[in-house]
Order: sequence, then structure tokens, then C-alpha cells
Amino acid sequence: MSRLRAFFSRLLARLPALPIVPTARAAWVIAALAPLALLVAAAAPGAWVTAPAAALAFVVLIVLDGLVAGSVRRHEAIAPADTEVGRPCAITVHALLRGKAGRPEAALEFDPRLGLAGRADLRLLPGEESGVFSGAIEVVPERRGTASITRLWLRWTGPLGLGARQVSQPLETEIRIWPDLSPVRSKELQTFLRNERSGLIARRIRGEGTQFEALSEYEPGMDRRRIDWKASARHNHLYARENESERNNQIVFAFDCGQAMCEPLDGLPRIDRAVSAALTCAYVALKGGDRTALFGFAARPRVMTPFVGDTRGFARLQSAAAALDYEPVEPNFTLALATLTARLQRRSLIVLFSDFTDPTAAELMVESISRLVRKHLVLFVTLADSELESFIQEEPGDIATLARSVTAGTLARQRSLVLQRLRRMGVDVIEAPWDSVGFELIDRYLAIRGREAIG
Repeated sequence: MSRLRAFFSRLLARLPALPIVPTARAAWVIAALAPLALLVAAAAPGAWVTAPAAALAFVVLIVLDGLVAGSVRRHEAIAPADTEVGRPCAITVHALLRGKAGRPEAALEFDPRLGLAGRADLRLLPGEESGVFSGAIEVVPERRGTASITRLWLRWTGPLGLGARQVSQPLETEIRIWPDLSPVRSKELQTFLRNERSGLIARRIRGEGTQFEALSEYEPGMDRRRIDWKASARHNHLYARENESERNNQIVFAFDCGQAMCEPLDGLPRIDRAVSAALTCAYVALKGGDRTALFGFAARPRVMTPFVGDTRGFARLQSAAAALDYEPVEPNFTLALATLTARLQRRSLIVLFSDFTDPTAAELMVESISRLVRKHLVLFVTLADSELESFIQEEPGDIATLARSVTAGTLARQRSLVLQRLRRMGVDVIEAPWDSVGFELIDRYLAIRGREAIG
């Protein structure tokens, strides 16, 4: 008896050091046996000792089941070093277990930028090699920046499923979350760039633009609007004008990183939607021979890149765009646009991405843009709010729905009035859904460039 007592004493002394925990199955078994123990105590009070003896035996069974489960030799989490906001990213967990392991599970703790509220659970399935288990979880990053995977938990049960081993390991894995460049890689844009003559090789491009380059004999199929009637009358033969396309323009993509642009739009902040559209247009502009730069501001100016003149510098724009932070403050348009004007030495096209929620903020924005438009060409880009439109079109079934619809209609009218004021000032305005604003921006940029309106 003393030997048995010593054995259990040593076993209980070692329990805190063992990474063994009861499983949910063990908890259900205990819950099922509790009424039986009460029944035995009520029917045969003298047999009450059987209940604690059975409980102790069950605890020993849990420990033995956990011991049979074996140990872990290696476990790790593998993630890509880089990904893009809004694009799926796979995180894989591998574990090498020794013993009779069953139902291994893993849990990950990571930066909330990766979504899923900063944690994920996954099942590990057996691989081709004995004792090797693997599993993967797909996350969709919700914000740009550097996200860390901080901890990995691994848990596996014994053959009976009553005891489980559990280990935890801190991680230092980092994932850099870049702006979404899927529109740049799209087949539509690549086909357009292949067919577009602008930017394929460094040469003077004839046949486009408004700056006169040379005269050539008119041939059937040419645009008749290109016929130079005065030169044709002098030579008694039809001649057409060949113009040189405008190049080397300065284009600044300015981003409002304030509170309104931090609000989500179909799962991603507006600023991320704007960055993706701007980088797509910047890539086209670089291909066309123009120079581009990025400017970000909130309460004060944050980012101002030098002008990039070719596609080899596109990575610099991408890195600068990734550094645009989210700031839940009201933007200071007066300071930001005055700083931008002071840094520009020549007339440029300024593409301003912003949004507004109240007339006061919009008034300050319009006043600042009115000073900017005196020296530069301004293109104002805002994302259409699909949620606001759904509130307006919602059937007013109750008072709350009616009030929400009326409020949304008022905001939409105020928004329309502000955009009309900008147009009357000479500002070009784009208001489009987030999934089409990038291509509309490219179309508007090419139209502005075609009519030589920048330089």
C-alpha cells in the first residue's frame, strides 16, 4: 500500500510539468458519470469511497492516455514573406509527432491586419511520411503594413481521446502586406499596354497629341480631321498633319489618409482601394513616358516621393504607398495642399483621392482645392458609396428604415452639390465604384494627356 501511495505521489508531483490536459470527451464522460456517483451515494452510503476512487482512476487514465500520445519533435508555421492587401494568403503548419498521436490541431495568433480577428484554428492531416502532419489556413489581409505571427499552439490527443498533449511556441514570422497590384497584372491592362504605342520605345510619337510635328501625304484610311487644308491648297495635293504626343508630364497622386478614407468599403478601407487604383494608373503613366510621384497627408503631410520617370522606379512608388498609414483624424487640406504646391516647380496633374462626410469638412476641402487649381490641373477621385445607395433604395417598412433612408438621401444630395462646385471650379471629377475606378482613372488620364492639358 505504501508503494502504491508513493507511486501516486510521484505521479501527482510530475503532473504540473507535463503538458497534458483533459479533452472535451473527458469532460463529457465526467459529466455523464456525476449523476451515477450521486445515485450510488444515495442508494448505498457506505460505498461512497468508490466515487473518489473511480475519479482518481479516471484521472490516471487521462494521464496515461496523454503519455501514450507521445511528444512533438518539431513544429513550425510557414508563411510568405510578402502578400497584398485583400488577396488570399496561405499560412501552413507542419508538425512531426512521435507516438500514437491522434487528431492533432493547431492554433495561431497573429496581427489583426491579417484578418480573422487575429487568431485561427486548423486541423492537421497526416502526410505521406509517418508522424508528419500538416494543415493550412487562408487569411485575407485587411490592412497594409507588416503583420507578425506571434505564437503557435499545438495539441494532439491519445488513442482514447481522453488526454491531450499541448505545447506552445513563440514565433517571429513577419509578413509584409503591400498594396493590391492585381489590376496592374490583369490581362486587360497588359493587352492595352501591348497595343498602346505610347511608351513602347523611346522615340518621338507622331499621329497623336496637338503639338505639330510634320506633314505627310494623305492616304485613304487616315482621319480626315487631320487634313491640313491650307497646306493642301498650296501644294494642290492633300496633306495631313502629324502631331507629337505629349510626354514627360508631372503627375502627382495625392492621398487623403484621414478618417473618412479609413472607413471600410466592401471589406477594405477606402485608402487601400484608392492606392490600388492610383498605382495602376501610375504604371500606365510611366509606360507612356510621364513622371509620377505620391503624396500622402492627414493632419499634416506624411509622404512625398521624388518623381519617378520609368517603370524601373515603380517599386519605389509601391513601397511609398505601403507606408501610407491609417489615421483616424480629420485631414488638414490647407496645410497639405499648400505644402504640395510649394514643392512643385512646374504645372502638374494632381490626382486627389479623398472623401467627405459633412459639409464643414467639404467646405475646407473645396477652399483649398480652389487655390490649387490656379496653378495646376486637378483631378478629384472619390469612391461611390454602395452602402449609401442601398439605404436610399431600401423599402421604408418602418420608422427606423425611413429615417435611415432620408438621412442617406440628404448625404447623397450634399455630396452631389460639393462635386458640382468642384466641376464649376474647373476640377475634373471621377465618382465610381471601387472595382472600376482604376480603369476610369486611366481613361480620364489618357483623355487629359491627349488634349495636351497638363503642360
